[in-house]
Amino acid sequence: WGQDVLYYMNDGCTAGPTVAAHLGYYEEAGFKSRGFKGTSTLEALGTGKATVAVNHIATMLVPITNGVDLTFVGGAHIGCKSLYVLADSEYNTTKDLKGTSISVPNGIGNADYNITSLLLDADGINPRTDVKLTPVTSDACIAAMERQELSAALLSDAFAYKSVKEGKLKCIRSLLDEDFSRHNCCVIAMNRTFVKQNPVIAKKVVQAVQKAHSYMREHPEEGWNSGDYEMNVMLNNSLQFGVSDARTQETLADIVQRYIRLGLITKTNNADEVMAKAWTQVQ
Repeated sequence: WGQDVLYYMNDGCTAGPTVAAHLGYYEEAGFKSRGFKGTSTLEALGTGKATVAVNHIATMLVPITNGVDLTFVGGAHIGCKSLYVLADSEYNTTKDLKGTSISVPNGIGNADYNITSLLLDADGINPRTDVKLTPVTSDACIAAMERQELSAALLSDAFAYKSVKEGKLKCIRSLLDEDFSRHNCCVIAMNRTFVKQNPVIAKKVVQAVQKAHSYMREHPEEGWNSGDYEMNVMLNNSLQFGVSDARTQETLADIVQRYIRLGLITKTNNADEVMAKAWTQVQ
């Protein structure tokens, strides 16, 4: 094809493009591949420095509506983030969190804020008026909870695993809960202009990453997350790598509607307009 695949290098649950390179799937499809490591998948994909990456819908959807040149082209997995509280706290449900402060570690308006808003909204709690969402970094959340400055925090399940096992934290709401488990949290994304100009190449790249996701689903014991063997097996099994395009499109349509209703998307209230930018069927 005469085209290098510039995959965004990640580990953990967003490692699909890197695993595809490691297992030689790009080469099988006729490409050379090179890894790219930057500070942001948004910047890397939006500027064309990377061809493909996997990240949260919650990270990328709003920037797409604000003009970042990327689009979603396939599903990745479900789950991976949850609301945690101190194990010995009085908080057992999201309704118990009303009137308290909850940490969204990567900041207001970013992925953790968006995910927390969806989790609370699903339980009839207004994320803007019923609670205070505040940025406290993940590594400072437990101490802030112990000082009663926070009631809860949205954390990655990999980050919280050890603290849950040690009896310090408990999960009270999760993207793995039944009402969210049909929705994938993460997607395969590519530069939108590249996909439009190179539809055949884009399809081959997506197929290579999807093949990697199938491998990851079949080999949960392999260490995509840093941590012990038991954690990797448990978390990797929970993620259900390789969500179908149909399910991904269904997820995205639902999330777009919720984001518009919650005021997370502000550029437009036209869901079809958002979907036209955010979803590109390459298969």
